[in-house]
Amino acid sequence: MTVTARETILARIRDAQALAPAPAVDIPRDYRTDRTLPDADRLALLADRLVDYKAEVHTCTADRTSEVIADVLRERGVCRLGIPPGLDRTWLSAYEGEVHTDSADTPAPELDALDAVLTSSAVTCAETGTIFLDASPDQGRRALTLVPDLHVCVVDLSSVTAGVPEAVSRLTPTRPTTLISGPSATSDVELERVEGVHGPRTLAVVIRTDV
Repeated sequence: MTVTARETILARIRDAQALAPAPAVDIPRDYRTDRTLPDADRLALLADRLVDYKAEVHTCTADRTSEVIADVLRERGVCRLGIPPGLDRTWLSAYEGEVHTDSADTPAPELDALDAVLTSSAVTCAETGTIFLDASPDQGRRALTLVPDLHVCVVDLSSVTAGVPEAVSRLTPTRPTTLISGPSATSDVELERVEGVHGPRTLAVVIRTDV
């Protein structure tokens, strides 16, 4: 029987673990987990962080969700929009373009034909300007939010926490989680910022202030 290099490496790791089992370690959990900020302060802090990361920020009340989303898509010339299967379709009532509902059967390369993707979000951290997606039906699979060049993400102010521990405590540990802090960018080559390398070149965040 032929043994692959992967199997050999894993076997050696298992042998090493059996010879030297890891001792029990107490992990301190006494960090702050109950920080709060008034709505206005969380909104201001989050908007400041998002803008600093070169994301677009749009605020609105819930009854203007579809109007603001349509304005964002229209300004960006979006003709073909991708959405996860569980997205609230009322959000698209003012959008006149083509809508593609994603599914696991859609090959990832085909998502490149979309002008943009629209999703909801699970939780957001104001302190770091980080949006958490957990692959819920209104957020979709990771490929959907990585391939299109524009990601429009709806964030409810009620889901915005002050800090990271507070945000993490709202997540389900067993769900796949993607963290977004602004549009995709890297400065690895000659310290020059290049956007759109690992994901969307543009992130537009619609913050609903009364939800």
